[in-house]
Amino acid sequence: MARADRALAAAGYDGLIVASGSLRCQYLDDSSYPFKPNPQYQAWIPAPTPDSFVLYRPGRQPRLVFHQPVDYWFLSPSLPDGSWAAAFDLQVVRDPGQLRRQPELASGRWAVLGEPGAATAGIGDHDPPAVVLPLDYARAVKTSYEIECMARASAAGARAHRAAAAAFADGASEYEVHIAYCMAILAREEELPYNNIVAFGSHAAILHYQHLERSRPPGVRSFLLDAGARHAGYCSDITRTHVASDDRFAALVADLDAAQQRLTSLVRPGTDYRDLHLAAHREIAGVLVRAGLVRGDPLEAVATGVTSVFFPHGIGHLLGIQVHDVGGLMAGPDGGTRPRPEGHPALRLTRELQPGMVVTIEPGVYLIDSLLAAAAADERRHWIEWQLVEELKPCGGIRIEDDVVAQDGAPRNLTREAFATGR
Repeated sequence: MARADRALAAAGYDGLIVASGSLRCQYLDDSSYPFKPNPQYQAWIPAPTPDSFVLYRPGRQPRLVFHQPVDYWFLSPSLPDGSWAAAFDLQVVRDPGQLRRQPELASGRWAVLGEPGAATAGIGDHDPPAVVLPLDYARAVKTSYEIECMARASAAGARAHRAAAAAFADGASEYEVHIAYCMAILAREEELPYNNIVAFGSHAAILHYQHLERSRPPGVRSFLLDAGARHAGYCSDITRTHVASDDRFAALVADLDAAQQRLTSLVRPGTDYRDLHLAAHREIAGVLVRAGLVRGDPLEAVATGVTSVFFPHGIGHLLGIQVHDVGGLMAGPDGGTRPRPEGHPALRLTRELQPGMVVTIEPGVYLIDSLLAAAAADERRHWIEWQLVEELKPCGGIRIEDDVVAQDGAPRNLTREAFATGR
């Protein structure tokens, strides 16, 4: 509430309405898409339901206007329980339009966060930047409660990753690995923080590979899994790359894993994340040279753009209620942007790290046809060992990703902690 108090006071608003969002029907159909709550609402309510609202005036108990329709077509949501529910003045409504009957709304200046809808039409200002921007900026720094939620999400994700790796070892297909993952944490697909990336072999060269093949092709040598879990609305985001045999690609995976752990040690307050991203390119250059994929001096490989052929994305991003949490490029609570390093357009976080920020560290090495073709057509071709590229192409690529908390002293690696403890 302190974040809301500061934002409302600075912008001159008396109160805040945060809408959970509504179910949306598919085009020309009466079936709805899975409900995805407004993340601004999720920051207040761990278990969001459609057409509900938080009303908040500084100095008063926040009110939860909870939509529980009388319905025989669908099961109405149960009343909130748990320790968090006691923090709210609960009011149950049968129709979301009953929001307008709240007596507080008769006076004062209100900011409304969320998609416009009939229930909030004309009540206040929708998504005023003077309120949204400082809230987005502040969300980057997590409270101890939020970090604990993310630790539990990491524990669930690690448990599911182990189940998926076991399924792969037993001969499962991409689809079957995905099902094993969901079963391990009893999650429906829409309850995952993002669509699982289950990529066998060359599919790992597609950064956000989105398909799930039902049959397993023969001779699969590698498997990349990028998948997370949720706890009370907060995400984990974990990637591991597995190999089926002890070969040259396995050595490349092991070397990148060691480089990734060196990079996680740099997640400390005061570090400019842009510098961490550039450090990742230097680490990856060393990995590529040691593997024999790139010739010459590693630092020159970075300067000439050769590393971007194999590592085209950013080293990571903020993590929280959203997988790519908001505010990563913001210069301050009033807006503006901190520029990305020249030649690195995909970086999602450019801020200086503060205690409580949770970020991903996810270096990768990929064999992407389009990027390799572009390099083959210019001066970068002289740096690349093309015979080895062709040998390793069936493996697609590698990504290793951990969720890491910046804090005083050594960083806290939520992912490695979860795998180590088996929580």
